[in-house]
Amino acid sequence: MSAPIQLLLIEDEAVLALDLRATLRAEGYDVVGIAGTGPQALELFERYPGIGGVLCDIHLQGPWDGIDTARRLLAVRPVPLIYLTALADQPTLDRALTTQPAAYLPKPVSAASLRAALALALHTVARPVAPAPTPAAPPDALTRDTILQRDDFVFIKDGSDFVRIPLADILLLEADNTYTILRTPTRKHALRLTLGAVLERLHFAQLVRVHRSFAVNIQRVERFSDADATVAGQVVPLGRQYREAFLKQFLFR
Repeated sequence: MSAPIQLLLIEDEAVLALDLRATLRAEGYDVVGIAGTGPQALELFERYPGIGGVLCDIHLQGPWDGIDTARRLLAVRPVPLIYLTALADQPTLDRALTTQPAAYLPKPVSAASLRAALALALHTVARPVAPAPTPAAPPDALTRDTILQRDDFVFIKDGSDFVRIPLADILLLEADNTYTILRTPTRKHALRLTLGAVLERLHFAQLVRVHRSFAVNIQRVERFSDADATVAGQVVPLGRQYREAFLKQFLFR
């Protein structure tokens, strides 16, 4: 008999955490620990390298919320991630999507929805198969809205060619109707995608949405106020509904 899949549960409501643990154990999973804060979660994640999945509440008490915590865990190693939350506002969804979660479950979580989400998220862990080579995309599949990513750079369509852009060179994204302008230190590129779609496709946690029309590379921010932020000399608005998520990118000393 194979060993049960190990899960880490990140939830700061003690009663709910214990109830979820009981449900998960009844489903045959091994809950190696319950963390009430981000730092506790990171410590457990590093202690148990066999963890095969993480269930994480988005709204945690402490220095990091669930999305910040997930970013730190994924920086250690990739793992299937399921978010739990009582709130589902668009800014929160946009931030959550940048970490590529396997599922997003609203509270209260039913046993049936939890079972289905875990089955989908952990399918490749529970039933490993040899990876097949990725077939080359047919020429007609490479359109103007195609983004090809490898390691720490992307290729995007520029005229008839795909050009390479290091992720660290991306300064900001700006929505322009149905297009998104991607700005680097040397030029601008137009993508035939909405801003939200670009953020979903770019696996780059440093890109943070600061306004419905802007996302910035947090590493390139030169200064900011309550109303705006400056990136490479360009001032962009800092929307009220995005300000809290923006400030959470920084450690308060």
